[in-house]
Amino acid sequence: MRMKTASVLLLCGLLAGASLARAEEVKVPIDSDDKRIIYVAPDVAPTGSTVVTNGATVGVQRPDGSTTYGGMNTAGDRPTYSVGASTGGDTSFSAGVSSDGRKETSGVKAGVKIKF
Repeated sequence: MRMKTASVLLLCGLLAGASLARAEEVKVPIDSDDKRIIYVAPDVAPTGSTVVTNGATVGVQRPDGSTTYGGMNTAGDRPTYSVGASTGGDTSFSAGVSSDGRKETSGVKAGVKIKF
């Protein structure tokens, strides 16, 4: 059991380092079938010679590229919660919201991605 825990910690550390180097969200699949992939994307931040995890996002990605997600970030003085979704295809629409419970720090985002 100890070896398995060490292996998981090593994998998380490598993924965190890779995400810092690429500046792109790393999605770790935790379950999948031909209809969807369930993933966890850790929210990591470098602090000198270590990496700190400040929360994570859990999401579902479908073969057409559409996704739904929900997550939490604990980097601030209050945890921030987020939820969102995007469509798949060559023209993809996305929307999401985030809040820490205070009106002045709530946010809404929307976007369109066109592949050509």
